[in-house]
Amino acid sequence: MAQVTHQQSVRPFLTEVKFDIDSSDRNLSQVLAHYPTKHLTQLQLMLHESLKHFMEQALIEGRKALPECLPNPPVGCVLVRADSIISRGYTNAPGKHHAEAMALSQVEGELSDVTAFVTLEPCSFHGRTPSCALTLVERKIGAVYVALLDSDPRNLGKGIDILKAAGIPVMVGLMSEEAKQDLSPYLLHLSHN
Repeated sequence: MAQVTHQQSVRPFLTEVKFDIDSSDRNLSQVLAHYPTKHLTQLQLMLHESLKHFMEQALIEGRKALPECLPNPPVGCVLVRADSIISRGYTNAPGKHHAEAMALSQVEGELSDVTAFVTLEPCSFHGRTPSCALTLVERKIGAVYVALLDSDPRNLGKGIDILKAAGIPVMVGLMSEEAKQDLSPYLLHLSHN
């Protein structure tokens, strides 16, 4: 990994932190250790705002799914390479592409330098469509940000487990409150009786 110095611009630093770290937090700490302490809070805030921007874009995509996606939830996805959105997707009519599959269909090859932002945990099971989690693994996605875990018992963390088992860094909870507002009416709500 390249050394980051205080003379380098913020944009390359954010790109390196977002897309070139591997699955351990230790690597991010090593990068940050080479940057002047007084700038860390500002850079961390800028990084968080950048991540939020991409998840906001995924939420916007999800809203495009209604009403055609029903009874499936209106999920959105954006794929990001080098701080730019390279494709977008949302849940299509039942039996058609899920959000991740729609976004993936717009790009070719392996995607180890690409980060996916998804409003709901990628599905782990094959129903009318293939497992989105397995498809992300097959395409060698670099990292995945998920706003909300899926409450469907067929999934319920299993999609995250598939991604992590393949060594893909997964971060859950980015803009979860906003995702709940959009998705809650369409998710399976389990009774605890």
